[in-house]
Amino acid sequence: MPSVDKGHQALPLWSILLPIAAWVVYFFGVKESVILQLIGSALLIGSVLSAVHHAEVVAHKVGEPFGTIILALAITILEVSLIVSLMVAGGDNTAYLARDTVFAAIMLILNGILGGCLLIGGLKHREQFFSQKSASTALVTLVVILVITLVLPNFTTTTVGATYSPSQLIFVAIASIVLYASFILIQTVRHRDYFLADDDNPSHHAEPPSTKVALISLLLLIVCLGVVVFLAKALSPSIERMVVGAGAPLALVGVIIAAVVLLPEGVAALTAAHRNRLQTSVNLALGSALASIGLTIPAVVIVCLIYDINMVLGLDWKSMVLLSLSSFVAMLSLNHGQTNMLYGIVLLVILATYIFTVIVP
Repeated sequence: MPSVDKGHQALPLWSILLPIAAWVVYFFGVKESVILQLIGSALLIGSVLSAVHHAEVVAHKVGEPFGTIILALAITILEVSLIVSLMVAGGDNTAYLARDTVFAAIMLILNGILGGCLLIGGLKHREQFFSQKSASTALVTLVVILVITLVLPNFTTTTVGATYSPSQLIFVAIASIVLYASFILIQTVRHRDYFLADDDNPSHHAEPPSTKVALISLLLLIVCLGVVVFLAKALSPSIERMVVGAGAPLALVGVIIAAVVLLPEGVAALTAAHRNRLQTSVNLALGSALASIGLTIPAVVIVCLIYDINMVLGLDWKSMVLLSLSSFVAMLSLNHGQTNMLYGIVLLVILATYIFTVIVP
């Protein structure tokens, strides 16, 4: 679970008021005022934090490893909803949005979240330990999905360019769902012990919330997800104007969307690493990466086929090199079941390289 101290019976007031305030600002119309746009941006982040808090409450109720799965799925729903809403509104003008956002999410997770966890954990605890089997199980699934969704389109010949034909899109969507579902089966049933920390003992954790509190959090989670989707869609033109005005490429929009969505989960993973619970951090990071691409791509494929929207999935050569480097270094970093701060520094340098080359291609 992202945190062990969030099982208290009373929900914090901010987690209830922030999404309500965000809905109020949305109905006032954020496009009409710069001040409302600034307030809306702050409330957007607050609503994301609220969503993850309520996901953690529900997760603490159901226990591990289901807790990290619920949080990862909540984040993925946010990501999918944002991408789909922007693609439907923008049509072919957003042909690269799904690819850029998913790629940005993978780079931020593998290099930013995972790298930050390894660095923080290494600084405080020198060496940290986790189940190597859990990492290899997730990484082997992740690499296959990454290749067939973001790399293979560059080498198929049915269509021109880095795209898939409708039949190829359907196949890739089914393959992604099969791989992700198989991973979930391994994580929750067949080899659940791979993903449990050595100290995952109920006596080590706070008491889980009551059923009533968990149900209230589930309802508030839905409210938060809804306002994040609608508010982000309303603010997207402002984000694009800001990026264009700064002279940066539109690919930076995908990075911003992914960063906003992943921010709270990153905080949760970093907090777990600081508490010497690296297994939880690894579960969160790799589980989120798998959910991010394994569920996002099929959902976007369905939308593109229904609305006849063109979608470019294949990465350019620079991005493929960075993706390969990130996957390779992540595998090496998690290959022995123990880590130190150097692995974190290397991954964070790769993240800095990625962001810098997006801004200065």
